[in-house]
Amino acid sequence: MTTAVGACVFSADSSLAFRWDMTPSSSGKAKRNPMSKRLAVPTATATTRKIETTSKTMRSFVEKNSSELEADTKQRIKLEKYSSESEEQEGNSRKWLKDYFDEAKDMIKSDGGPPRWFSPLECGSHNRNSRSPLLLFLPGIDGVGLGLIRQHQRLGEIFDVWCLHIPVTDRTSFTGLLKLIERTIRSENCRSSNRPVYLVGESLGACLALAVAARNPDMDLVLILANPATSFRKSLLQTIMPIPAELMSGQMTLTLSYLLSLMTGDPLKMAIDSIVKGLFLQSTIQERSQDFVAMSSYLPVLANILPKETLLWKLELLKSASAYANARLDAVKAQTLILCSGRDQLLPSEEEGDRLCRALPNCQTRRFGGGGHFLFLEDGVDLVTTIKGAGYYRRGRIVDYVSDFIPPTTIEVNKVYEEYRWMVDLTSSVMLSTLPDGKIVRGLSGIPSEGPVLLVGNHMLLGLEALPMVPTFVIERNILVRAIAHPMVFFNAKDGGLPDLVTYDTFRIMGSVPVSAINFYKLVSSKAHVLLYPGGVREAFHRKGEEYKLFWPESSEFVRVAAAFGAKIVPFGVVGEDDLAQVIKLEYFHFSLQ
Repeated sequence: MTTAVGACVFSADSSLAFRWDMTPSSSGKAKRNPMSKRLAVPTATATTRKIETTSKTMRSFVEKNSSELEADTKQRIKLEKYSSESEEQEGNSRKWLKDYFDEAKDMIKSDGGPPRWFSPLECGSHNRNSRSPLLLFLPGIDGVGLGLIRQHQRLGEIFDVWCLHIPVTDRTSFTGLLKLIERTIRSENCRSSNRPVYLVGESLGACLALAVAARNPDMDLVLILANPATSFRKSLLQTIMPIPAELMSGQMTLTLSYLLSLMTGDPLKMAIDSIVKGLFLQSTIQERSQDFVAMSSYLPVLANILPKETLLWKLELLKSASAYANARLDAVKAQTLILCSGRDQLLPSEEEGDRLCRALPNCQTRRFGGGGHFLFLEDGVDLVTTIKGAGYYRRGRIVDYVSDFIPPTTIEVNKVYEEYRWMVDLTSSVMLSTLPDGKIVRGLSGIPSEGPVLLVGNHMLLGLEALPMVPTFVIERNILVRAIAHPMVFFNAKDGGLPDLVTYDTFRIMGSVPVSAINFYKLVSSKAHVLLYPGGVREAFHRKGEEYKLFWPESSEFVRVAAAFGAKIVPFGVVGEDDLAQVIKLEYFHFSLQ
């Protein structure tokens, strides 16, 4: 059995241990390349799917009728491991706002009939025996059902995605829409009673989702709500409602132009963001100028989506939906995640998100400070990453942190690394490992590449050494390490733990699991690389005079489990961090950490 010993040293005079591929730039200086390696993950947890299509089509959606709700014959998506090539193709093929208007224009050409479901082709085709849960998208005021168009490809890898389309001329009441959604989720529940149904709603659709959850408290639902219109009474759109349709002609262009500006984002912010990302000022101005010209062509399409009679009807629908949902919040028991935009000019979404989080018993919020009202159409918003980070993805009634885990993409790994890079730059941390011949080398080449492998070490101050360690394993060795974490990482304040800080989202994205014998057994049996700190959270809060003191239990049961599966145990030590500072008082953490 090969044993490797590594030391993570925090010193001010050591160079960085994190290796990035370097290529010369046009200026002659070296620049970092984004990580483009394959992620080494157990095949049991690999969930990326390759979508195969046999014929081309002019339309990018497949409509669902009532018979298909009873017996769906979609083909099974083939499973394939993550690869940098597939992710690069995914990034290049991801749709944009222009695609929303192009496809919306195509959908409303032959519009008519009642509201109905459709499944976007880029989401792939599923077999009803698939373990992927059903995700129903409930649209906002536009009613087209393409609000997730920029999210379709990634969502289709882990969900069976259906979107609700409300035709322009349809006048189905709020109650009628509720009954349509209820019939669908009840049909799915009869077919797959052990799987949850996800309701993703924005604005009006969020009110529909809350109402459905209130009427079906015993149904296993997961609500993902973006800028809920439950605060419609405070919306600027209410100023339009008293105006009769025959008097709106002069104001209609102004109203639609305002809605279009909310969908396309803040031009100044977009330009500044592009410059911050390193794009040249001249090319940025040229691209944005082209965007502004293209935006003018969207206005006729938006006018066809929301003619004045339809707009007034949708506003009345919003008013009814908001009142209905607000009156029944106490009946909502479903797991809920609220996404709040900081720059929503239609609704006070941040304030409303806080209100709903206090009112709902099983609710969390995530804030997007620079986001507008149409959150899912904006740059930098990845719904799959948000769901994974919040710990809201599951295939059964309870989450299985091992089998339900979706390995991180290269983009997600790089983002996590950059988030904690300040620590690497500040401490100049170095990692050393031991080769089979006993030679100590810089880097992680001494770590066995094949699992199961158990990394056992000591915590330093606040456990900060683990933050850059996990992404570094992926970048340097292509090894995804699953950390055994304190339960507070998975609790929110209502559960009696610490507040669910954004920092914990990165832990969950990178595969941390709550400490338990069952989770440890599942990880080792799946041949994973497992990171274990036997001293736990107590060891991360050394008191005065306890520097480098271990708080390991006398009985090390993890050794027996590791031996049962032939796991390689790699002990490691961390030094340097305890010399930087001391924890003097622990009163704030006293009750939470016991």
